Amino acid sequence: MNLNSISAFQDNYIWVLTNEQGKCIIVDPGDAQPVLTALEQNQWQPEAILLTHHHNDHVGGVKELLKKYPGLVVYGPEETLDKGTSRVVRDGEKVNILEYEFTVFATPGHTLGHICFYSKPYLFCGDTMFSGGCGRLFEGTAKNMFDSFQKLNNLPAETLICCAHEYTLSNIQFSLSILPNDDDLNRYCRKVKELRAKNQSTLPSSLENERKINLFLRTDDIDLKEKISKETNLQQPQQIFAWLRTKKDAF
Repeated sequence: MNLNSISAFQDNYIWVLTNEQGKCIIVDPGDAQPVLTALEQNQWQPEAILLTHHHNDHVGGVKELLKKYPGLVVYGPEETLDKGTSRVVRDGEKVNILEYEFTVFATPGHTLGHICFYSKPYLFCGDTMFSGGCGRLFEGTAKNMFDSFQKLNNLPAETLICCAHEYTLSNIQFSLSILPNDDDLNRYCRKVKELRAKNQSTLPSSLENERKINLFLRTDDIDLKEKISKETNLQQPQQIFAWLRTKKDAF
């Protein structure tokens, strides 16, 4: 199977998994037109759509795709039932599509019903985990998102983080505002700037990399605790996670 990304809107990525026969799985098609163009150009035949949550930039293209391909099965959380989902999936469920078995993880935080799909090595995590960051808390709480991050952090190091937005540079710049002398952050920032200067994607990232450069996965980090102790006496990982999210909202 091959992983492909389709750019949409200003900074969205729509992910497409294809096999050798050209059959494919589409993830979070917020806009139908770039997907239809890619399907035609590459002669891909869609088999299914996976939805992570109900926001329009992730589901807006579903109904148009279903008009063109009425046989598609759309897998998603209950909150996407009115967006075109025909098969509701829940935490812990396993779904077999083409050669893949996907495990569904409930990851509330960005929305209350947000889910992720994992099939080694791919994690389609929507707006839960970004490279260097986490999703904004529109419906859930910081505790929800913290718990979701702990769940995803149990996956293998080689897991590929296929998130839905090109937010990496701004996330790393935020992290450097907290830990300006961190070697891993500075090294990654240089790499990301080089890629973006060439208009190249920074995704997918790997969980191994995220454990080094994503402060939301480093809430036990001694350097981070020491740094933020100048502003707050918070010490518990969940409290630090919430503090970081609040700081990021204002960054």
